[in-house]
Amino acid sequence: EMAMWTMLGARGVDVLSWESFGEGWATDIKSQLKLDDTRFINAPYGDLPDLNSTDAASRDVIFTWNGTTSGVCLSDADWISADREGLTFCDATSAVFAMEVDWPKLDVVTWSWQKVLGGEAGHGMLALSPRAVERLETYTPAWPLPKIFRLAKKGKVGLDLFAGSTINTPSMLAVEDQLNALAWAESIGGLTALIGRSQANLAAIKTWVDKRDWIEFLATDPATISSTSICLRIVDEWFSVQEEDAQRSLIKSLVNSLESEGVALDIGGYRDAPPGLRIWGGGTIEVSDIEALLPWLDWAYDEIRG
Repeated sequence: EMAMWTMLGARGVDVLSWESFGEGWATDIKSQLKLDDTRFINAPYGDLPDLNSTDAASRDVIFTWNGTTSGVCLSDADWISADREGLTFCDATSAVFAMEVDWPKLDVVTWSWQKVLGGEAGHGMLALSPRAVERLETYTPAWPLPKIFRLAKKGKVGLDLFAGSTINTPSMLAVEDQLNALAWAESIGGLTALIGRSQANLAAIKTWVDKRDWIEFLATDPATISSTSICLRIVDEWFSVQEEDAQRSLIKSLVNSLESEGVALDIGGYRDAPPGLRIWGGGTIEVSDIEALLPWLDWAYDEIRG
């Protein structure tokens, strides 16, 4: 929100969305900022929009790197021009520390302490490229900005915000918790190890899915399957012919049965997503725990099928 409200409006913007969080940013731009020159490029759950239809060379582009509620992520950023004039705004909340992110192609990047490293919710990070800093120092939005959104003052970005100063004092316990998470990540091998652990979790689920005909990934393109927010859908005919409300009720029964057995918590799909399952596979998860979960999914499925 801070990045959008302080930097959008200088040029046209293309907004990519393929799940609920991307749709949320699109709604803010359409209904709150009400920018004139805006193009919305969408895709249904399971797919990516046509990335090549964006004008990443001359327009601003907003997108999520990983669709947390659809389990669909970008496989690369080759569609973004290295010589672009516009800025790229990337919500990388469930991608940073778990996926290879093409940082030179990104100008404004946000992520939270909660996702991937398992820190406290409500805290996040903002990374800006030199071109994004230039936008802040040369462009003033036509709308008023609340104090918490003001990154520039008298045409200069307050770099002290990026060197330890804060607008409001955050919880020092939350800060220390994130430092501990980073120290742990470093101790196991850093970014390479975190990405490897997440990929191993996805590989275990892929192996299991490949041997079953009743379930598949929500992502339609194997290259875009997320390794963090791993989303699955039941494709058995008896389930597919049910009305959506009935499908959601069955998924709820499956999830509740796993919770009652102490096996898994909250692995139902996101409320706006198609009925299904969502399993977290970030680097804090042990592949042995994923492997222990999978037979229970078979059991729970047999329970709802009756």
